[in-house]
Amino acid sequence: MPTSDLDEPWSPDRTGGTAADPSRSAARGVEVRCEGVVHLYRTFAGHDVVALRGIDLVIGAGERVAFLGPSGCGKSTLLTLLGGIQRPSAGRIFLDDEEISRLGERRLTRVRSRLVGTVLQGATRNLLPYATARQNLSFARLGTGGRDDRRDLPLPEELLDVVGLADQRDQTVRTMSGGQRQRLALACAVATGPRLLLADEPTSALGHDDRDAVVALLHRIGTDLGTTVVVVTHEAEVAATFPRTVTMKGGRIGAEGRAGSEYVVVGEEGLVHLPTELVDLWPAGTLVRIEQHPDEGSLVITREDRAGEVAP
Repeated sequence: MPTSDLDEPWSPDRTGGTAADPSRSAARGVEVRCEGVVHLYRTFAGHDVVALRGIDLVIGAGERVAFLGPSGCGKSTLLTLLGGIQRPSAGRIFLDDEEISRLGERRLTRVRSRLVGTVLQGATRNLLPYATARQNLSFARLGTGGRDDRRDLPLPEELLDVVGLADQRDQTVRTMSGGQRQRLALACAVATGPRLLLADEPTSALGHDDRDAVVALLHRIGTDLGTTVVVVTHEAEVAATFPRTVTMKGGRIGAEGRAGSEYVVVGEEGLVHLPTELVDLWPAGTLVRIEQHPDEGSLVITREDRAGEVAP
């Protein structure tokens, strides 16, 4: 996609406003809150597995956040709960003041169509493979009530131009490259004008150029439209482009990155996940002493052997 496409402001508002205006952007995003969210699922063998263990999280309106963590840590599960695709086993989830975790199915469907755009892992899961790019966008907009109801929505042709697919508007999905499909999936997700965009591994299996184009689009959606953007990724390079990262492990939030600094998150009952570099040095069962420095107020952490001596 040409670099110039990403430099131009993207404003679907044709009433004279500008999507880059900070006051307008702040009003578009939705705040996300999780309070004590727990989620269990049952395996084919009949065993219950705890996917999420007491998630407390606040994502501000218009924030761009990347979820990181190893496979099976619960990040994709959390994403589906935020989008109302699944319901938590316990706890509460809010989009602004709307508690989606307790809504009836009809009301939840209306809230999702009005507030949330979701890109599932694997671009083809989000698209009609036999339809053209323009037809996919038109289909994505069916739940919005039509253009008379949502005059602020961009036309399909405008969106295709923004994501660099203007020349592929009449090309079927099955004949597109992986990068083209992923960009079209993003266009379909924002075609309804969502205030929250959720994307699960949107750069998976893409080459560097396509990956960079998709990442640039995600940031543009956040900055130009003020949309709250939450992305699940296993790529540290992708996550590093986001103003905030949330690292998960074992169904819990273990760390956060903000403005280039990494922070350990203290969980329920004082539970703390060690930074990765210490996990490698201090295996399970290691004795660690944590003391508060009497003068500086900081914490002093030392590893000890079984006899209580300081270990190297």
